[in-house]
Amino acid sequence: MMASDLTAPRILVLASGTGTNLQSLIEATKSQGFPGEIVAVGSNRPKAPALGLASQAGIETFVVDHTQYKTRQDFDGMLRAEINRYAPDLIVMAGFMRILTTEFVRAFHGRMLNIHPSLLPKYPGLGTHRRALAAGDRLHGVTIHFVTEELDGGPIVAQADLTIDPDDTAETLARRVQEKEHLLYPIVVRWFCEGRLQLAGNEVRFDGAPLPTPFYLED
Repeated sequence: MMASDLTAPRILVLASGTGTNLQSLIEATKSQGFPGEIVAVGSNRPKAPALGLASQAGIETFVVDHTQYKTRQDFDGMLRAEINRYAPDLIVMAGFMRILTTEFVRAFHGRMLNIHPSLLPKYPGLGTHRRALAAGDRLHGVTIHFVTEELDGGPIVAQADLTIDPDDTAETLARRVQEKEHLLYPIVVRWFCEGRLQLAGNEVRFDGAPLPTPFYLED
């Protein structure tokens, strides 16, 4: 295994599930010339497949099992301590299924990105594909945003859309949206690691200037 590049921005990924977005990030960061390195992957679920993907790639892993803590504050406190051991420049939420406390979010303000399977502000929370179909939407997609105290409500960086087909189900739509996720997330993470993307207060800045509208990758 190659020695870590100590000058590269340090990325820590949090994941609760299968880790498909994690895998796309691993492949991107392992490519020659990527300006950042994944130094650790953490999960709240000891058996999350994402942990196996990280181990196979030679990336350190850790678990903070939420079922072992009486309060959300206790869990977040331990998670924060584990994260701080790796001194990350960026925390990437890749299907991390926990609602975080205000104290936790403020501790990492401007250093946390999340990906959400809808065109926010539409459909925050769960069941986004089913909800888009039930509403008869023509377009659906994915959003990448900075994490703030508001659930799925942080400043938006980028979105990608797709046209809903007449025969789409929640399952087929989920798969198609994931394809967009795997394209878009590595791009945004690269921008952050290059120093091009920042959060100033609640304003997204790109190349030093306010980002008037999110970057948009059309179908």
